[in-house]
Amino acid sequence: MKNTIALAALAGLAAAGPIEIEKRATRFTVNQESTGMKQVKSGANAYAKALGKFGAPVPDNVQAAAAAQATGSVPANPDDNDVQYTSPVQVGTNGNTLQLDFDTGSADLWVFSSETPRNLAAGHTTYNTASGTRLQGASWNISYGDGSGAAGDVYTDRVAVGAVTATRQAVEAATAISGGPGGQDFAGSDGLLGLASSTINTVRPQRQTTFFDTVKGQLDAPLFTATLKHQAPGSYDFGYIDNSKHTGTINYAPVDFSNGFWQFNVDSYSVGSSSGRYGSAIADTGTTLLLAPSAVVTAYYRGVSGARNDPQQGGYTVPCSASLPDLTLTISGNDITVPGDLINFAPLEEGSSTCFGGLQSDAGIGFSILGDIFLKAVYAVFDQGNSRFGFAPQA
Repeated sequence: MKNTIALAALAGLAAAGPIEIEKRATRFTVNQESTGMKQVKSGANAYAKALGKFGAPVPDNVQAAAAAQATGSVPANPDDNDVQYTSPVQVGTNGNTLQLDFDTGSADLWVFSSETPRNLAAGHTTYNTASGTRLQGASWNISYGDGSGAAGDVYTDRVAVGAVTATRQAVEAATAISGGPGGQDFAGSDGLLGLASSTINTVRPQRQTTFFDTVKGQLDAPLFTATLKHQAPGSYDFGYIDNSKHTGTINYAPVDFSNGFWQFNVDSYSVGSSSGRYGSAIADTGTTLLLAPSAVVTAYYRGVSGARNDPQQGGYTVPCSASLPDLTLTISGNDITVPGDLINFAPLEEGSSTCFGGLQSDAGIGFSILGDIFLKAVYAVFDQGNSRFGFAPQA
C-alpha cells in the first residue's frame, strides 16, 4: 500500500515541460573521476550533516565539534590516496562538464551556476543559466545539520549522463551557498545529482522529476547500480547489472518508497559474540558514515579497546592503530559483512593518534543510514522497477 501511495504521488509531479530524450541509450556506465583534491575529513562534520539531512536534531555537542574541526578540501599530494571522487555530468547546451556527487538519499539536481557569487564559485565549473529556460516562480532550498546548504532558482535545460541526454531536465541553479569559508564544504564538487524518489524533490511550488525518473524509460531496465571503492574511483551502471563487479548471488530486499528513500528492513546484526535485532534502513550514497541503532553502536565499540563515546568530539572515537572488528548485517536472511578497516574513519586532526569512528548512532532519525562505509563493501543494485534493493560482495 505504501508503495502504491508513493507511485501515485510521483504521477502528480511536474516534469520540466514535455520530457524530451535526445538519445536512446539502453545501458551505460559512469566512472567516477578523481578531483585531484584530498578531502579533509571531519567525523563530527559528517555526522552532523547526516543527521540534519534527514531532519533529525543535531545535538549541541555534535554541532560544537563540527564547528571546531576542519573540513573541506585541499590539493592532493602525489602520495595522497584518500582523495575525492565525483561523476562527470554535462549540463546546459554549451556542454560544460560538471563534477557532481551522485546521491541516492536526495532528489535534487543542483549545481554551482553563473548566478552563484563569484567568491563562492571560484574553483568550480559552473552551469551557464543563459542556456536554459527559467521556471518562473520556482525555487529550492537545501540545508544540512552542519550549517552548510544551498538555494536558488530553477531552469530547464539539456543534461547528459553517460550516453543518455534529457533535453528539458529541471536544473536547480545555486544563487547562494553556505558552509565553511567560501563554501568550502562543497569544494571538489560542482553540485549534486539526486537519485532518490522524485516525491522528495525540494523544488517549490511544484516538485520536479529526477534525472533518473526522466530517462528510466529509455533503459533496458529501470535500475542502476553503485560500485563504490575505498581509496579508488568507483562506478555507476544504468539500465543493467554487470556481473563482473560482484561475486556470488545478488540478494534482494523489498523497498518501501513511502518516505521517498531506498528504504528496507535489516533483520539483525552481529559483531564478535554480540548479536541482535536491527530495524529499518536506507541505502544512501550521499552519506559518508554508517548510522545504526544505538544498541548496535554500543555493542560494536564495547569490543574495541580504547573506544569511547567522547562528547567533546561528537561521537565514538577509537585509537587509530586499533584493529576494528567486522560488522555483519543480515538483510532478507542473507549476510553482508562490512570490514572493520572501513569503520576506522579518519584522525580527529592531522597527526592525531585518535580516530573518529565511521559507525555512529542514528538517534532521532527513525531509520538507519547505510552510507558509503557500508556501500564500499557491496555491489549495490537500486532496482526501481521491482521496488527492491540488491546486494552482493564486490568482486
